Amino acid sequence: MIKLSFEVDENGRIINNKNRGMSLEQEINETNEYYIENNIALVHKKATPITVVKCNDNKITEAYFNEKSTTDYNGCYEGIYIDFEAKSTIKKASFPLANILPNQIEQARNVLKQKGVSFFLVEFSELNRYFVLPSKILLNYIDNTITSSIPLKFFEEHGYELIRQLNPPLDYIEILKYHLSDFLE
Repeated sequence: MIKLSFEVDENGRIINNKNRGMSLEQEINETNEYYIENNIALVHKKATPITVVKCNDNKITEAYFNEKSTTDYNGCYEGIYIDFEAKSTIKKASFPLANILPNQIEQARNVLKQKGVSFFLVEFSELNRYFVLPSKILLNYIDNTITSSIPLKFFEEHGYELIRQLNPPLDYIEILKYHLSDFLE
């Protein structure tokens, strides 16, 4: 088991470093709600099972993961299974590979083996830029390089940039609609 410690603000929000990508998560959740409401796709955030150890004023202050998580989101688009991980970095020139857990890489490989769609949605928060990177491209990079990070230029050349908009905020399905073969094994 992994021990988690949380710092919580007066509204019960987690304020430690793990909350850095929360706005990205909110934007993806809004996007997914839009897809569901408009019958475009059915994608949900996966819950990570935890065991609560300590509560303070009805707020979780300490908990343990029950099991390793895989990826953040999964669902279906036009009969095709979709599975993706959302990541955020404050770095401006690269994305640290240490941000991706081994079990998330394994999940991406397994989804591709089953002919599903797998990708990583990466936010460069300081630049306000978002990219969808197909897992097969990411896995090839990981398998064939010895660097500890992926340069922004790699995302620009091999990924698909998402431009934030009003509704849906991060329209990743639009990319799948026109480039689906790039996401399949």
